[in-house]
Amino acid sequence: MAKKTTKKTPAAAAKAPPGKKVTAKSKRPVSVHRTERDKHTAEAIRKLASSVVAAALNNQEPQFDVPTRAASNTKWDKKAGILRMGDAANTRQLFNLGQARKFMQTLLHSKGISDLIEQNKTSSLRGMFYQGLHTIEGTKEKTFDDQAESDSVLEDLEVTLGSLREELHIFAKKRGTMVGNITVIDNGDEINCRRMGTGGYAIPSICEPDVIQFKDVEADFVLHVEKDTVWQRFNEDRFWEQHNCILTEGSGQPTRGVRRLLHRLNKEHNLPIYCLLDCDPWGHYIYSVIKQGSISLAFESERLAIPSAKFMGIRAIDYERCGLSDDVKITLNDRDIQRAKQIAAYPWFKDHKGWQKEIKQMLGNGFKMEVESLITKDISYVTEEYVPARLRAKDWLD
Repeated sequence: MAKKTTKKTPAAAAKAPPGKKVTAKSKRPVSVHRTERDKHTAEAIRKLASSVVAAALNNQEPQFDVPTRAASNTKWDKKAGILRMGDAANTRQLFNLGQARKFMQTLLHSKGISDLIEQNKTSSLRGMFYQGLHTIEGTKEKTFDDQAESDSVLEDLEVTLGSLREELHIFAKKRGTMVGNITVIDNGDEINCRRMGTGGYAIPSICEPDVIQFKDVEADFVLHVEKDTVWQRFNEDRFWEQHNCILTEGSGQPTRGVRRLLHRLNKEHNLPIYCLLDCDPWGHYIYSVIKQGSISLAFESERLAIPSAKFMGIRAIDYERCGLSDDVKITLNDRDIQRAKQIAAYPWFKDHKGWQKEIKQMLGNGFKMEVESLITKDISYVTEEYVPARLRAKDWLD
């Protein structure tokens, strides 16, 4: 007679010790490793939820404060050379008709993040939008109208919980590439960036030490270029090999992953960061974000900003200095002019004679130029003559 077996119910199978999860196949508890940052984030979410519950049980209106992400609440720390977030905050209340929706969305995403940490999994910004998207029972009201609304709430949670998006187990689309004299350990996989062919190593959006480690860092500096088109020229010409460096690109405004990687290379390995960017207000702004930080992430400038970064981009004087033709001129429009004046008024540029002269000359020229304009001299002029000469002369703005 066959031995009778008892099938465990889902409820019984779910009874696992704390810090364990139950797989669908084995029904046995499996250890879930939590990093210190996971514990910190989980505790911050628990405190947020507890404050809401405590208020409700005491017949008080549930509410919490969200630090203000605005220029008015951003301070320039001249001594440290970075932007910092101020103390201003907005109170988000459940019974305020103008805030109830945001209140609900914040708690909804908090639950989603808590689940990700518990399962030791990550999700994309798009994934978080869909994870929290549903129609509220008994209404035609959706929890989120679009992803932009969802993304904004996640940014609020970053500053409320005091955790970067990456610490919330949320990643963004990969954008950025690296090649050069370094080996990367990416989630346990060893990747030699000296042998990456024409494509290079795709810089992930999460570059924290528990995910990304560096090995055999033999470079003397990092050259960060603005766009992939320029990066391809440097990679094909093996610039990183000839000049013993690491070559990165950010596809325009660099992502947090790119900025975090550059910051770590600078701080952990003392590598100078040189930025080859366009001669226009947008190239100047990209440099500003890399160097001083940004308003939206001012609360994490110490982990992202690189005060010692140097601007080795195309300069206003290069039209004459390099003997370029009129073909490379791109006329400044009203928006460019307005943006240039705003950048010139930044506290870290306002008292910098070199930057004031640079922006004034660009405005005086009446045109902007891209790094690609140097191709009109020769396809490899930028890699074989322009950048090497600037490096030898230490000709940069800081």
